[in-house]
Amino acid sequence: MKPANRPLNPNFSSGPCAKRPGWSLDGLKDACLGRSHRGKPGKAKLAEVIDRQREMLGIPDDWRIGIVPGSDTGAFEMAMWSLLGSRGVDVLAWESFGKGWATDATQQLPLDSPRVLEAGYGELPDLGAVDFARDVLFTWNGTTSGVCVPDGDWIPDDRTGLTLCDATSAVFAMDLPWEKLDVTTWSWQKVLGGEAAHGMLVLSPRAVERLESWTPPWPMPKIFRLTKGGKLIEGIFKGATINTPSLLCVEDALDALRWAESIGGRAALERRSRDNLAVLESWVAGTGWAGFLAADPSTRSRTSVCFKITDPDCPEDRQADAAKAVKSLLEAERAAYDIGAYRDAPPGLRIWCGATVETSDLEALKPWLDWAWGEVK
Repeated sequence: MKPANRPLNPNFSSGPCAKRPGWSLDGLKDACLGRSHRGKPGKAKLAEVIDRQREMLGIPDDWRIGIVPGSDTGAFEMAMWSLLGSRGVDVLAWESFGKGWATDATQQLPLDSPRVLEAGYGELPDLGAVDFARDVLFTWNGTTSGVCVPDGDWIPDDRTGLTLCDATSAVFAMDLPWEKLDVTTWSWQKVLGGEAAHGMLVLSPRAVERLESWTPPWPMPKIFRLTKGGKLIEGIFKGATINTPSLLCVEDALDALRWAESIGGRAALERRSRDNLAVLESWVAGTGWAGFLAADPSTRSRTSVCFKITDPDCPEDRQADAAKAVKSLLEAERAAYDIGAYRDAPPGLRIWCGATVETSDLEALKPWLDWAWGEVK
């Protein structure tokens, strides 16, 4: 039978993600609109985003934090173009975004013999094979595969290369060991449920040292320049952004951060994500047609949770159409929006479980998933 109750918020997209519980436009009434972002009020808002995130995430005082253009993609590519080239590079790729960084390293930047350590969807590359005398690029959490690194223990403290970490679907939901990460990037539209186009860039002292001692041999677009005259442009990390930010989006990010602080900060956000994953783990344990794409619980994402079809009566050549039909049926019923697998991933579903999603909405979604499969099958 068709379930009687729908999720109150059926937004389970993996980006942009659901707004924080209780969100409304009233929360943006103090946005610094119609003013220059370089004026005192606008710059103060940008600095507040930086300061609140530093405090909530426990980022060390001597790590620089900047707001940069182009979302997480812009922040990570800025780091690649600015920092790489002085030594070899290892790129870890086990999902779409990591493979994108591998393409940049092997086909776009003129790097000397980059090495790609690759694994299929649902798996991790051999972390023990990474050479930390080289610079290392990786995603902490594979947004399109639902696979994350288990921790930072595989990264040595005495590495001579830099670690560049795309953490956009991990930060605020998973504990990041900052001393292991020389460059970290994310955006506001993932775990915070913020708006798009703005990226966060965090640099360790080792990364700053590289920037001030290494000049890449290729032309550097203005939007990527982090140094001037061989010195870090400190203003970028104090609220003086490289290009014009949306102060409406800035206010929305502050609204999300204030909400996070009100419920207990990072620990509460991580707990909400863990609780959300537990709901779907209980569902998988009781259903016979879907399973986790990430089979190993120790590397299973608790934000972008990815599923494959396991029903033995659904042949492989029908799974893509069946998954799309489930997605479309749930959207038509207003029970779940945007839960299809990423276009490059194996056929299946992807449900965002970050902290802005209510556990009660995931509980309400479970019977709808089984109903939809029954209809499609």
